[in-house]
Amino acid sequence: MPLLEPDPEALRPGTAREPAPDRVTDRSATGTPEPLRSELTALLGADKVLWKISDLVRYASDASPYRFLPKVVLVPEDIDDVSAILSYAHGKGREVVFRAAGTSLNGQAQGEDILVDVRRHWTGVEVLDDGARARIRPGTTVMRANTTLARHGRLLGPDPASAIACTVGGVVANNASGMTAGTTRNSYRTLASLTFVLPSGTVVDTADPAADEELARAEPELCAGLLALKAEIEADEELTARIRAKYAIKNTNGYRLDAFLDGATPVQIMRGLMVGSEGTFGFISETVFDTLPLDRRVTSALLFFPSLTAAAAAVPRFNEAGAIAVELMDGNTLRASVSVRGVPADWAALPRGTAALLVEFRAPDEAGQEAFEAAAAEVMRGLDLVVPAPSVTNAFTRDAGTIAGYWKARKAFVTAVGGSRPSGTTLITEDFAVPPDRLADACEALLELQSRHGFDAAVAGHAAHGNLHFLLAFDAAEPADVGRYDAFMQEFCALVVDRFDGSLKAEHATGRNIAPFLEREWGPRATELMWRTKQVVDPQGVLAPRIVLDRDPRAHLRGLKTIPKVEAVADPCIECGFCEPTCPSEDLTTTPRQRIVLRREMMRQADGSPVEAGLLDAYGYDAVDTCAGDSTCKLACPVGIDTGAMMKGFRRLRHSPREERVAALTAKNFRVVEASARLAVAAGNAIGERGGGRLPAAVTRLARRAVRPDLVPEWLPQLPGRAARELPRTARSGASAVYYPACVNRIFAGPEGAGGPSLAEAVVAVSGRAGKPVWIPEDVAGTCCATIWHSKGYDAGNRVMANRIVEAAWGWTAGGALPLVVDASSCTLGIAEEVVPYLTEDNRALHRELTVVDSLVWAADELLPELTVFERAGSAVVHPTCSMEHLGDTAQLRVLAEACAEEVTVPDGAGCCAFAGDRGMLHKELTDSATAKEAAEVNSRAYDAYLSANRMCEIGMERATGHPYRSALIELERATRPPGR
Repeated sequence: MPLLEPDPEALRPGTAREPAPDRVTDRSATGTPEPLRSELTALLGADKVLWKISDLVRYASDASPYRFLPKVVLVPEDIDDVSAILSYAHGKGREVVFRAAGTSLNGQAQGEDILVDVRRHWTGVEVLDDGARARIRPGTTVMRANTTLARHGRLLGPDPASAIACTVGGVVANNASGMTAGTTRNSYRTLASLTFVLPSGTVVDTADPAADEELARAEPELCAGLLALKAEIEADEELTARIRAKYAIKNTNGYRLDAFLDGATPVQIMRGLMVGSEGTFGFISETVFDTLPLDRRVTSALLFFPSLTAAAAAVPRFNEAGAIAVELMDGNTLRASVSVRGVPADWAALPRGTAALLVEFRAPDEAGQEAFEAAAAEVMRGLDLVVPAPSVTNAFTRDAGTIAGYWKARKAFVTAVGGSRPSGTTLITEDFAVPPDRLADACEALLELQSRHGFDAAVAGHAAHGNLHFLLAFDAAEPADVGRYDAFMQEFCALVVDRFDGSLKAEHATGRNIAPFLEREWGPRATELMWRTKQVVDPQGVLAPRIVLDRDPRAHLRGLKTIPKVEAVADPCIECGFCEPTCPSEDLTTTPRQRIVLRREMMRQADGSPVEAGLLDAYGYDAVDTCAGDSTCKLACPVGIDTGAMMKGFRRLRHSPREERVAALTAKNFRVVEASARLAVAAGNAIGERGGGRLPAAVTRLARRAVRPDLVPEWLPQLPGRAARELPRTARSGASAVYYPACVNRIFAGPEGAGGPSLAEAVVAVSGRAGKPVWIPEDVAGTCCATIWHSKGYDAGNRVMANRIVEAAWGWTAGGALPLVVDASSCTLGIAEEVVPYLTEDNRALHRELTVVDSLVWAADELLPELTVFERAGSAVVHPTCSMEHLGDTAQLRVLAEACAEEVTVPDGAGCCAFAGDRGMLHKELTDSATAKEAAEVNSRAYDAYLSANRMCEIGMERATGHPYRSALIELERATRPPGR
């Protein structure tokens, strides 16, 4: 055991607590039982079988209010693995649930037996017919697919609000739609073909001309059963009319019975049935979509009305004018949304009856945009609009920033209500649809029902399609609160069906909470046909039982999850999963959501229980050590949770007093540490050159085993040589800015064999060339942005360096008179934002006077307009860093790259490289996993330049791709260097 191995007990929750009623029981503490574990390991291989209790718990939750512990989690790599799993389940009488993103809102991604992760190895987009169609694997997020299609001026029809995280397979399986899809642009209407695996293991490609012939040979009873059901439905004129009427509005409740009317053959029927089947008919292994035009000319308005009735009356008029989206927000939603950053504060005082519509038009060209704007103006002339707050304009605009603000306000619905719900409450996101002409009545009825049952009354939704959304928060640990939820659901279902003849699920799919009410909406005849369809396709009931069909009238109350209180930074988490695609450790260990889910399970357990012990044993590495701490999860989270900050806090808890003292001493003596680090880099390179890099790597590996892997970095062959000891000479007099070379650039040189100037020399040269010289203070040595200590949770050292750098910067910049230009994006973020909580009150005042500017912004905004580009590279690929995302300056990286190269590519799979200062040397497997997709994309072709703006990220990307990444500032200096110099 290493000398300084952290004690897992340091992470044990210290609060007094009673075991929760839904806690994982002790009999599950050992994980997957035998012989299930050994049989599946023999079938698939050990790396595809997740069996530890921590694995089972982290997969037990999704975005829904339900929680079910699987017996085992499988991670298949290909369709053969899936077929093998289904054959095994078929033969052993087991049940299988497929899970992709886990963003489903009704428990569709949870199972109590075999759970199959079909996200990790199932990503990829192939553009067909110049973008008119796209072949997309099921684990690909909608956003990732649309990013690729955007290059061809196309996009997918479905546009769910969870596009950042939800996968295409899940969208098809739930027939999720979104703001603009309605009933004409959803998966059912735009899916050209799909490949799926039936419960028996039979694979069907609906695009194959011989598919029906092969299916009849492989599954004769299935084919006969489908055709018999089709004939029975078509013979019933009343039922046929009812089916058509039900799909005249948005409806995802139950199976798509219109597939029997629209499909002529068994394969065509199955193609329709698979859409919205929620994983109960088979596994969708591949999709081919007919894409839609990406109309880039956008005009939007946020319009305020005195009442819901007035707002609803305007909806059909905007629909007729050609609006692509008409979104409704009631007054309670508008007022609650002021808690979200960027939403006007004066909305807090809006009159009670106020409502608003967000209306958007999209056109392919100027002429189309002008025509839509003229139509919108005509509609506006007849509207009863109000101006209840100074920020309200009631005007259409083309400004992208303003439009983004409107959509942020619209999406603040979940953020505001979900983030402010009482601690310990479960959040349910519901949706339903009514005929659009009944919209106002439905809103008023819903608000009254919410209020009467003691829920926060608020409604928003896709008004153009009569599709409304609302939220419910209740305590699943309190029987009285569960009873209140049940009473609400009974009345809600009666209201939607009996009063409005609506859909109990418009776009979220049936799931566990509406399955008991399916017959209430569809009636006994249609519901029995759905049961018979399930029997024909899955006669043994292998796939996803109880998710669409359930005869238990109280099934919606089974498996409700409690939400025990955890650390304050993570307590508002609604477990939506939006954070997961941004997380560097997503494919290695755990995601931000899973880190919180695991922590919540610890809080459900009795202190010292076997389950808690198992979770703590795995949590150190799986959650704490392999968190990059980049906090991009915060950017994706609808309630702004920074799980990275929580993990840094846990690192601090594991520090011994001696470690804290050493860290503080390092900060106090950083000038010596910096010089020593530069010497160590030089020595390591010299030894490595003689021994091929083996000796430094062997020495550091030995030290890591002896001391602790999370304290001693591993020597990597990609580490560059040491930086020059002396920085370029500059003059304070006449300087336009103070230039702060980050410590990483004072320790490490640029890429091996790159030649040319160092980064510091390039910044000085290009600034002078633009007529805006910079000054490097003589005493920068020994200072740092404090990120070194911040990322590891060393608070004492962090405070020392945070205060030192702010005091020094204030002096260098003459009290903030000059901007401070920082040449590493993570250091810019550190000085601009992350040091603030650790400053003294006096130094916070000094910090407020500083203007901290990233070198990218300095170069793009201040220098480039004054420079002449003499020589451009043919092509460049850029790596935006996570710090750039936080700072909002990724656009400037692209501007610089486009100035330096004829062709610029930002990989679709670009994300945090997870090198995270030195974390890539502490846990290189983290960077290997985080960069795998981006590296594969980069290496699919050659580029003339590989650019970024943070030295450690550049090292990480060089390790991943084998190509020498360097700062865009160095490339800018080369491109603007006068000929002959």
